[in-house]
Amino acid sequence: MNGVLIIDKPHGMTSHDVVNRVRKITGEKSIGHLGTLDPMATGVLPLLLGKFTRLAQYFSSDEKSYSGSIRFGFATDTYDAEGHPAGADRWSEVCEVITIERIRELAASFLGESNQMPPPYSAKKIDGTPAYRLAREGKPVELKPARVRISLLEVGGLNGAEVSFTMRISAGGYVRSVAHELGTMMGCGAHLSALRRTQAGGFALDLAIPLGELQEAAGNREALEALFVHPRNLLPEMPAVVGDAHALNRIRNGGQVNLSEFSDASLVKVFAGQRELIAIAKRIGGTLFQPVVVMG
Repeated sequence: MNGVLIIDKPHGMTSHDVVNRVRKITGEKSIGHLGTLDPMATGVLPLLLGKFTRLAQYFSSDEKSYSGSIRFGFATDTYDAEGHPAGADRWSEVCEVITIERIRELAASFLGESNQMPPPYSAKKIDGTPAYRLAREGKPVELKPARVRISLLEVGGLNGAEVSFTMRISAGGYVRSVAHELGTMMGCGAHLSALRRTQAGGFALDLAIPLGELQEAAGNREALEALFVHPRNLLPEMPAVVGDAHALNRIRNGGQVNLSEFSDASLVKVFAGQRELIAIAKRIGGTLFQPVVVMG
């Protein structure tokens, strides 16, 4: 099966667990996800199925939005609620001096671009080995900071030791690291206690399908395909153009074609009819295009 599914990932499953489940439900072996969610996190997990895995490069820089909560008083080795405490719970000592105003003041300092240190328990690779594997084995984890951008970080109310938040962060950024760093700045430690991804690029929660709903459609190809994102709605920054039989035949064979497309976009989506995505083509000049990704 070829297409894009947006899954509402449940708590407790890894992103890989979700991919395996969808493989069983759809019968499609070639499936990739767009941005890992940790087991404790829920929410938007876009999956590319079949030939649509060839489009992954066009989603790799998408910004992601989250809501969640941060628990002050102690840090953990994983920077979230799944890890072991990295020291005693100090909330009772510091609760009188930690204010929502101070938290918001410090949170504002994260806005914009900065260097972020990934968590030691992360999928970042060190000489080909995931950092979390080295950390579990007690080996040194020597990660390098990565450049990230946070365009939104709004702090809600403080409920006991927990504060709620919403955030928009660039691809590759770690919400866990923000929670950990905020706790360090507050002088009492903190960790991410809950997280829900509300948007990944152009895919929001209103498109997300619970695994149970997908399971109900198992064995019914038409019902499954009805749950896919309509191809016309993918990559909205690229105009869509319908090719005639001659043009489509040339595109399928990697040849350049003239397409009636009058925007100044450098890339376009080429369709056969209203739904069948054939290729992504690059403008060579005027109305002359070269296919750069051929779907079939």
